[in-house]
Amino acid sequence: MTGSKGNPMAEPASKTTGSQSGRLTRGVLSKRTGCNIETVRYYERVGLMPDPVRSEGGHRLYSEEHVRRLRFIRRCRELGFTIVEIRALLGLVDRHDYTCAEIRDITIAHVEVVHRKIADLRRLEKTMISMIEQCDGGAVPECPVIDALFDPAATTRHAGLRQGTAASPPAGRARGRPRAEG
Repeated sequence: MTGSKGNPMAEPASKTTGSQSGRLTRGVLSKRTGCNIETVRYYERVGLMPDPVRSEGGHRLYSEEHVRRLRFIRRCRELGFTIVEIRALLGLVDRHDYTCAEIRDITIAHVEVVHRKIADLRRLEKTMISMIEQCDGGAVPECPVIDALFDPAATTRHAGLRQGTAASPPAGRARGRPRAEG
């Protein structure tokens, strides 16, 4: 059934009581889709989920189309699409005249973001490995990992110490032991 906004994935946005057969409560919708109830509320609030019909008592009653749309949103989120990207995809679907090229363009742009994130994660991994490699796991209070977290240049200083070069210890710390305060 097509909704009032031309949405093939939703029932009409009517607030009136309709037949309750085949309708789901928010709790059942949540269980069927694996989506937290608060997340369903959030998706409704930001306009990704259309308003469901209401029972005479005012309870929201969801249809199978709500289930389908929520599964679509969840799958998009699993793939890392942002709310803005999902809104754009659903906006095209809701228009009923989208082209595969339009969907492809949004997906290509998302893949470019994914590639940038992967590159950032690889740099992060290299940095973390470098920090770990500087640590011998000893019992002394000086820790190259902690020093690098406070001062990114500390990784280089510790690398120099391990290679026998004359790098200075981190500011405020003597080699091997913290300075005594007096």
